[in-house]
Amino acid sequence: MSTPSAKTATSGGKATTKTTTTTVVKTTTTTQQTLAGTRGAGSKVQKPRTTAAGKKVINSHANRELNNNGLMRFSRGRMFHRRALYRINKWKGDQAKLQGDKTKKTAGSIKKRRSPALKKKPVGGDRNGKERFVRSKRLPRYYPTEERPKKFSVKRKKFSSHPRRFRSTLTPGSVVILVAGKHAGKRAVVVKHLSSGLLLVTGPHKLNGVPLRRVNQIYVIGTSTKIDLSAAKLDNLDDKFFKRVRPAKKNAEKDIFDSKKEKSQLSDERRQAQRTTDAVVLNAIKANADSRLLRKYLKSRFQLWNGVLPHKLRF
Repeated sequence: MSTPSAKTATSGGKATTKTTTTTVVKTTTTTQQTLAGTRGAGSKVQKPRTTAAGKKVINSHANRELNNNGLMRFSRGRMFHRRALYRINKWKGDQAKLQGDKTKKTAGSIKKRRSPALKKKPVGGDRNGKERFVRSKRLPRYYPTEERPKKFSVKRKKFSSHPRRFRSTLTPGSVVILVAGKHAGKRAVVVKHLSSGLLLVTGPHKLNGVPLRRVNQIYVIGTSTKIDLSAAKLDNLDDKFFKRVRPAKKNAEKDIFDSKKEKSQLSDERRQAQRTTDAVVLNAIKANADSRLLRKYLKSRFQLWNGVLPHKLRF
């Protein structure tokens, strides 16, 4: 009596195990059906790519997080260039401009047609087939013995076409301190901005001996002192006016013992220009409220003594 009960128990246990296995199979089949329904027919589960050693392959072009701190591999600007979005935006802008004008063809509609490599050519004679295929572009009859160097076009603007920028403290009429050159330490007045990027300054010459000359703005300290030169008309003073005239070359054999150098003398035009500009600047100084102090200020030199800190000076 004891044995059948054990069998039944075992049989009952088997039955329970069978039922459990069937339920697991059913659940797996249902999950596979739902995945297939969401991904579509014929779709496969993509496994992550791995190397022979079993390591995961990382896409070098994709941006990813390096650490858990939120630090990305590529910055926002770097990813902008890698994706070449600026080209797409430029193309979209060009398309938008060309939409209104129907006469011009858009960049997407233009298709370059390649010329065929062979073309038909009529041939005379009864037994020559009447036509023959020949090359559309003939091959060269000879080849150069040496390769000629290629000329590369450089997309750089020459210096004369560079934009000129002047400091805000170096406006026409502002008093500056010359730092280098023959008149270093003297003060001068900015007369005009030239197209070459240089400043046209004068002392005036009557006050401190600084003539009408061109100065680079890096050799100048701007000050807060200014005079009014808005009424001055100096259109004739430009870079061509100050261009030096080169003397004629001498014969070395005839003038072998003549070692004296001729000093360049100022022309009458330069002397007259000096007088007119000095008169304009002196009238502007005279019209200033502190004309006496301004004259003394222009005559004095810029100097530094012991204990004077230049970075704390206010010019």
